[in-house]
Amino acid sequence: QVQLVESGGGSVQGGGSLRLSCVASGIIYSISSMGWYRQAPGEQRELVAVATKAGTTNYADSVKGRFAISRDDAKKTVYLQMNSLKPEDTAVYYCKAEGTYRDIALGFPSGFTSWGQGTRVTVSS
Repeated sequence: QVQLVESGGGSVQGGGSLRLSCVASGIIYSISSMGWYRQAPGEQRELVAVATKAGTTNYADSVKGRFAISRDDAKKTVYLQMNSLKPEDTAVYYCKAEGTYRDIALGFPSGFTSWGQGTRVTVSS
């Protein structure tokens, strides 16, 4: 199994910044994409930003110009730098990763899609 652990959430005033981190663990051969999603109370989970192994990134329109995603493949870590935070950014932020890993039970590489447990971000006005 591949596990993801997020950190860096918290409370901040509008206009402030936070940096989220997500570390993947397990016998991982490659991570094709790592990204961040968020879910506000009563809302659907939505894509915030994603970074592929090829180096492409994609952002939700609502965060373009304010958030920046980056990944360190050597550390199996993805970051989300969030600047100029707004109250509407308040949500639980989840890390998601897809790739291949060694499935010990099967004994050969297998694909995975894993989610972190979520980290809460609260932005006050």
